[in-house]
Amino acid sequence: MTGTGVEVGALSARSRALAVLRVRGRALAVALLPAAAAVILLAGGSTGHLVGRGWDLARWVVGAVAVVVLLAAAGVGLVVARARPAMSPTVPVPEESAPDLYRLVRDLADRLDVPVPSAIALTPDCDSWLEDRTHPAHGPPAGSDRDEPDAVSGPSAGRPRRAAAPVLVIGSPFLWWMRVGELRAVLAPVVAGTGPSAHPDIAAARRFVRGLDAAVAAASTAGRCPLSHVVCAGVGWVARLMLRGCREDAAQMERGVAAAAAERAQAVDYGLRIVAQEQVGLAYAGWDRLLTRVALPAWRMGRWPSRLDAGVVAALTELSRRDRLAEGFASRLGERPACDLLEEPGAVDEAASLLAARLFHGGPAERGPDWAPVAWQDYPDEVVDRKWRTDAARLHRVLDTLGVSRSPDSPATDAHGATLARVLDHLSDHRPRTLSAAADATDAEDENGANRAHPPAGTRGEQDPPPAWAAAHAAPEAREADEETGLGTERSAVLAAGLSAELAREEATAPAARPDPAEASGQAPGALPWDEGALPLFPLQPPRTGRELLADHVTAMVCCAAMDTAGATPGLDWLDGPTLLIDGERAADLGPKVLALVEDGDPLPLRAWLVDAGIRPEKPVRLA
Repeated sequence: MTGTGVEVGALSARSRALAVLRVRGRALAVALLPAAAAVILLAGGSTGHLVGRGWDLARWVVGAVAVVVLLAAAGVGLVVARARPAMSPTVPVPEESAPDLYRLVRDLADRLDVPVPSAIALTPDCDSWLEDRTHPAHGPPAGSDRDEPDAVSGPSAGRPRRAAAPVLVIGSPFLWWMRVGELRAVLAPVVAGTGPSAHPDIAAARRFVRGLDAAVAAASTAGRCPLSHVVCAGVGWVARLMLRGCREDAAQMERGVAAAAAERAQAVDYGLRIVAQEQVGLAYAGWDRLLTRVALPAWRMGRWPSRLDAGVVAALTELSRRDRLAEGFASRLGERPACDLLEEPGAVDEAASLLAARLFHGGPAERGPDWAPVAWQDYPDEVVDRKWRTDAARLHRVLDTLGVSRSPDSPATDAHGATLARVLDHLSDHRPRTLSAAADATDAEDENGANRAHPPAGTRGEQDPPPAWAAAHAAPEAREADEETGLGTERSAVLAAGLSAELAREEATAPAARPDPAEASGQAPGALPWDEGALPLFPLQPPRTGRELLADHVTAMVCCAAMDTAGATPGLDWLDGPTLLIDGERAADLGPKVLALVEDGDPLPLRAWLVDAGIRPEKPVRLA
């Protein structure tokens, strides 16, 4: 039954591949039609049948059209043939660095009776696939000269030389989280896809579709010259027209290939593959949470965790402990992890972690003073503590810009008033006030002894106009918009706008961290697998809203006060990211108190929490 399913899927894929190639044949026939008409007219004139002034004019017109069409067809064909198809950014894994992994894949291919993948690469994502890298612009992959039988139609005697086997791309979190047997079960249907991929018709159809797609992309990046715009527009129109003609057949071809591969893999580790698929979903959940909660704060500071794959194991182990699944996981974790198939798993993890930082956040290709790796044991001190103090400093700079006076209880030597009390006093006023009223209140405070002669550095003078972002949020329509986003008080809205503006200025003045075009993971210099100018390719999160920014900065200020006045320490939670540790215990109930202050201007829950934790908001804190 399995053999019948494989044959049906393969035949369906082959028939669809021929349909795709017929689109190419029809395009070639259309391009040759004017030339054929010109040949007929020339032959008729030479034999004395098509003579006269009208036929002579027709010969000149049709001949000119034929030349133009042939030149255009040759240009389009050259662009389609030489355009570089999109390739997935990966970390190459040479066979000498992972002989056991190559042996596992080779044994799996032998069991499935399919060609062996030409190479193995890792991607910082929870997915696995086959990727053809035999396009002329990329060159053949390593190991593509292996002589493998045709897995679709048997021995290839008398048939065209089969295409080189594709590269097997494996999700790096799988290697660290899965056991060896689970990885083999997950890769079985993927490796089985090398069989249909080896068929000449399917390979030719895929090359044609990828070439058209690359030609459309190349045509969309025309230069500034008007002539190049016209030429590229014409090439793009022709490529899109052919893509529309073969899109449905190409999709059905891929479905047939997938069906044949899945059917062929049924006989390999079927029972284990069901368990392995559960681990795929679990690994994806842990990987996504690790990136968004743990890695993203470090990336925003110019630091990239160098052991992300090891971190996903810790995150999923913590998840199993919280969900009371530790007993079942303990027996599973006793088996051999798939990362043991690598000779140097630490080096591979670091390379995959750097690639993940580039894809999901952007950044240079190599480490540097503003883009340095960080180990997990150093994460609390080098990332969490620095992040909180940087955010607290930014919060006080914006308060200085608004002209907010420092707390009257702060020491006279504290020139900037960097106290938590200053933030609490500013945000806890329930009365909606305009900017002019806020300025009047500030002036009154100064007259009552707030050191008017020596205002804090960075504050506005008496006659200085309010910042543009503050004036914009003083309008009634802006206040209504802020209420819709959860910022119920005008002071919260204005402060959130100031933080957004300050962050925008910092990003605008920061040195651009563009990758070096000569560097590309897994590729030779000059053969970039993706558009370096478009990083990050897969941004994790949209820009933070004003509410989120304000809550993050107030939380950072509370954490700084806790560390400086109550002996708290920064910590790392594998599932939630930066966390505050008070007496060794995680402060998990801080978020709702901060939101009550930010959204409603109610400081009472937060003040009660500070008293219980022994935190003194009137004491100055150390900023970054």
